[in-house]
Amino acid sequence: AARRSGDLTRQLLAFARKQVITPRVLDLNDTIQGMLKMLGRLIGEDITLAWMRKEGLWTIRMDPSQIDQILANLAVNARDAILGVGRVTIGLENARVGRDFLREHPEAVEGEFVALSVADSGCGIDPEVLRHIFEPFFTTKPLGKGTGLGLATVFGIVKQNEGFILVESQPGKGARFTIYLPRHKGAEAGAEGDAVPAIPAGHGETILLVEDEATVLVATRMLLEQLGYIVLPAQGAARALEIEGAFQGDLDLLLTDVVMPEMNGRELSEWIRNRRPGLPVLFMSGYTADILDPHGVLGEGVHFIQKPFSVLELARGVEGALGRRPRV
Repeated sequence: AARRSGDLTRQLLAFARKQVITPRVLDLNDTIQGMLKMLGRLIGEDITLAWMRKEGLWTIRMDPSQIDQILANLAVNARDAILGVGRVTIGLENARVGRDFLREHPEAVEGEFVALSVADSGCGIDPEVLRHIFEPFFTTKPLGKGTGLGLATVFGIVKQNEGFILVESQPGKGARFTIYLPRHKGAEAGAEGDAVPAIPAGHGETILLVEDEATVLVATRMLLEQLGYIVLPAQGAARALEIEGAFQGDLDLLLTDVVMPEMNGRELSEWIRNRRPGLPVLFMSGYTADILDPHGVLGEGVHFIQKPFSVLELARGVEGALGRRPRV
C-alpha cells in the first residue's frame, strides 16, 4: 500500500507540474493520421479503429505532444471499456458554440472550436462515475490496473489550452468523449513560423526501453520504431534484467525511466553496465532533473529527457546519448 501511495504521489506531482510546451499551428487531420499505427497497437487487434479525414477543418494552436497524450489516454480508456471485439471511432468537426449550446452544456465556452471525439462501443459509464471521471486517482479499474490519472491528465491539458470536454454515455451503450479546442485564426498549419524541425532518425540501433507504466511503454516504443530503431521493451526493471540477460546481440542504448518500484533507473543502469561496460544510458522522468539530482539518482554527465516529450525531443535525446560510440 505504501509503495502504491508513493507511485500515485509521484504521478500526481507530474500531473500538477506546469509543463514546458511548444505550441504550433496544427491540422488535426495530419496529427491523427500520424498516430493511427500507434493507436492501433494500443487498442489491440480485436478492436476496430475507424477514422476519416475532415475536409475544410479549422486549425488549432497547440503542442503536438499534448495531442498525442490526449489521444493515447482516450484510446486506452476506450480499450478498457470494451470486452472482446469492439469499435473505437475518432471524429473531427468544426464547431461554433453559441448560447443555445451553452444552455444545454453550462460547462462549455462560447466561441469557435475544433471538436475531437473518441467514441467506443464498450460498457458505458454509470452516471455516478461520470460525476467523478476527471478527478485525479479516481478509477473503476482493479488494483494495479490503473492509477486514475489518464482522464485527469486529458482534462488538465484541455483546460491549459482553454478548451473543454463533454462526455456522453449510458451504461451498456458505449461512451463518447468530445474535446473542444479553440480555433486558431492566424497563419495556417505549415506556415513558415511553424515549420517542423528536422527529426534525427535512427539507423537500426537496438534500444533496451524500460518503463513501468504500460501505456507510456507502448507509446514510446512506437515512436522509437517509427524513428528507425529496434526496440526491446521491458515493463519494469526486473523484466529489463531478464531481457538483457537473454539477449545475445549488441545493445546500443539503455533508455529507462528513473523512478520505478523495487529498482530505480540508476541502479538498473549500473547493474547492466557491469555486464556491458560503456553502454550509453538515457534517463527519462516526469520529475525534472534538478529535483532528481539532489537525491543522487542521476549523477554527473548523464543524458536526460523530461516526460512528457515530443517526438523531436525523444529523437534528439537518443541521438545525443548515442553519440558515435561503438556497439557493446
